[in-house]
Amino acid sequence: MNLLIRNTRLPGASEPIDIQISQGRIQAMGPALTPLDHSELLDAQGMAATPGLVNGHTHASMTLFRGFGDDMPLMQWLQTRIWPAEARLTENDVYWGARLACLEMIRSGTVAFEDMYWHFHGMARAVEESGLRAGVGAVMIDVAGEDQAASCRRLTEQTFEESSRYSERVRFTLTPHAIYTVSPASLRWTAEFSARHDLPVHIHLSETHHEVEQCLQQHGVRPAVHLDRQGLLTPRVLLAHGVWLDDDELDLIAARGATLVTNPVSNMKLAVGGVFPFARAAARNIPIALGSDGAASNNSLDLFQEMKCLALIQKHAQNDPTALPAHEAWDVATGARASLLGRSGRLVPGERADLLLLRNEDPEMTPEHDLVSNLVYAATGHVVDTMIVDGKILMKNRIIPGEEEIRRQARAIAARVCAP
Repeated sequence: MNLLIRNTRLPGASEPIDIQISQGRIQAMGPALTPLDHSELLDAQGMAATPGLVNGHTHASMTLFRGFGDDMPLMQWLQTRIWPAEARLTENDVYWGARLACLEMIRSGTVAFEDMYWHFHGMARAVEESGLRAGVGAVMIDVAGEDQAASCRRLTEQTFEESSRYSERVRFTLTPHAIYTVSPASLRWTAEFSARHDLPVHIHLSETHHEVEQCLQQHGVRPAVHLDRQGLLTPRVLLAHGVWLDDDELDLIAARGATLVTNPVSNMKLAVGGVFPFARAAARNIPIALGSDGAASNNSLDLFQEMKCLALIQKHAQNDPTALPAHEAWDVATGARASLLGRSGRLVPGERADLLLLRNEDPEMTPEHDLVSNLVYAATGHVVDTMIVDGKILMKNRIIPGEEEIRRQARAIAARVCAP
């Protein structure tokens, strides 16, 4: 199907243009384009067209636990609320939790995300049916010993083979949980499997000071060095959090070409005690992405809100109002600063047709001295009127087909798995 968007405007431009989409990509851009045969016409008068946002780290199905045990110490929250509830989850539960997450992400402008959770096929089906793009894997945790490690490896191999049944919008990703929940042997196995099949890896790293201390006690080195010794610090790896990385670790990450994903709201809510070292990472040209973490620890998946918090906490931490300006925060949120996410952060012919139409006339978008500044500092996801992914309209006039059923199913599941 072809799609022609009429009368939209790009950030910084004063004149309207048309965008012709064909076979999932932007085919042409310019004033008064002649539509291709069989083109659906979409009038975007009064709306700006921008690239979609990319969530570099989340646990989508944890939408089921939004507001479940807030304002508790981390380990008490995990041990008394989250882990017991997660033990009850079925693949179908994960599917509906992920559908709810995809619904929220569509409504707030996220076209692609990197996920880490249980029940690969439940997640993959949700992504496929929602129309979004996502990196999805089979979580590896082997704290119980070698039998659990062998089981995780078999599951990873099996799900990798089965992942071919889905479209290219579902990208198989290796997801070892963290250095404190995955043995060195399993980390090395993951590194070898990633290299053999050219697969991305998504792992937590240096989220808390306790993780650093534990790594020093157990392995004699800091977390990034430990990960590198297992062969897992490569250009294929996404490192979620990175709050407690020191300069030597940042030098190592830069040398290896790995990508850092900062999650400012979750880090503040869980009180990890530090601020992601954005300026020091950027000075080393380390690729950087933005994530929300799960809705149980955020509690929102709205990357517009995340962008604002990212910029503000960096200004505050550096005592510098010029730190991380709006246009730089926007580039991080659209994936333009992290090539591993596969995004350019631009709307140009040849790029994937994954884009947003934003309402310029909303109060928070008025006046428009600088559209991107408004998007970072004033807007929320509610300014997104229309989302297009792979050339298909997923939301128009903020209406998403099937929304009521998704909310109904998710409510029922959350009531069951979170019951005392």
